[in-house]
Amino acid sequence: MSGEGTGLRHGWTTGACATAAATAAYTALLTGEFPDPVTIDLPNDRHPSFALAREALVPGVEATVGVVKDAGDDPDVTHGALVSSRVLLAPPGTGVTFRAGPGVGTVTKPGLPLAVGEPAINPMPRRFIGEHVAAVAARHGGTGDVVVEVSVADGEELARRTWNPRLGILGGLSILGTTGVVVPYSCSSWIDSIRRGIDVARAAGRTHVAGCTGSTSERVAQRLHDLPEDALLDMGDFAGAVLKYLRRHPVPRLTVAGGIGKLAKLAEGHLDLHSGRSQVSFEALAALVRDGGGAPGLVEGVRGANTALDALQQCAAAGFPLGDLVAAGARATALGVLRGAPVEVDVVVIDRAGTIVGRS
Repeated sequence: MSGEGTGLRHGWTTGACATAAATAAYTALLTGEFPDPVTIDLPNDRHPSFALAREALVPGVEATVGVVKDAGDDPDVTHGALVSSRVLLAPPGTGVTFRAGPGVGTVTKPGLPLAVGEPAINPMPRRFIGEHVAAVAARHGGTGDVVVEVSVADGEELARRTWNPRLGILGGLSILGTTGVVVPYSCSSWIDSIRRGIDVARAAGRTHVAGCTGSTSERVAQRLHDLPEDALLDMGDFAGAVLKYLRRHPVPRLTVAGGIGKLAKLAEGHLDLHSGRSQVSFEALAALVRDGGGAPGLVEGVRGANTALDALQQCAAAGFPLGDLVAAGARATALGVLRGAPVEVDVVVIDRAGTIVGRS
């Protein structure tokens, strides 16, 4: 399935894969036959089919189906992972209950859309699975009372490359998806993780969080303010996601920390700091130097700089505080997005070595 107008293929979320696997497993449990491929119904009139990669049946007791996740052209950490649903018949009247199998995490901190102790199968995938179980029951004369245990092969290892440990989701991945569709390079799971990180920080009573563009700026912010791990937001390029969510769900203090290049873009008003979606404007940096009283030769040098770091080094050699001016501009952008929300903002600009080169 192609991404509209992009030439990139859409993919399917772990939630869609778990739904397909549960649908096929429950069908086999009631009929003795595995539908392969199995088709499911998703929002926006999408009806994808999934080939079965694994199937096992204990008649009258349980069935297990695995499908391989295809994330399309999105660089998704779970692309190619085997997502399995094991469906066990349950006592009448119990409905659909969920368990975390191997590779699926368990919630251990408040602030997430699931209670502490629950398997990390998000509300929308639970709804999809419940609706498909009900449809299979209606079609084949079942009661719809089942336990669905979702697992992901190597999920515990894959989860180390996600936000889950910091969010207090331990033992594996989360089963995610609101529409079932992975839009290439939408980075929706990263943005969702930023929001959940703010939720967890608020639930833990944190009054100060740091949105950091990378691991170096995160270490600097943590040292500078003695912040606990659950107050650190791996913002990456998504400054806008942090600021817009804090506007609706405020924390008293926000530190924005990042390299000179990304924060120069924030200072200019860009909220997506990815190199493919916004560029450092050397004209804008030269204007900062000019308006800050920099010598004409320095203004021209910054205008012709190769990189933001080159501009910074020229200014440092001339004793001109470019980092502080970039920090002030980034802070002004942040306050503009927050629109008067009760959030105090400070900005820390670093160079590649992690040295603080500007603050506001």
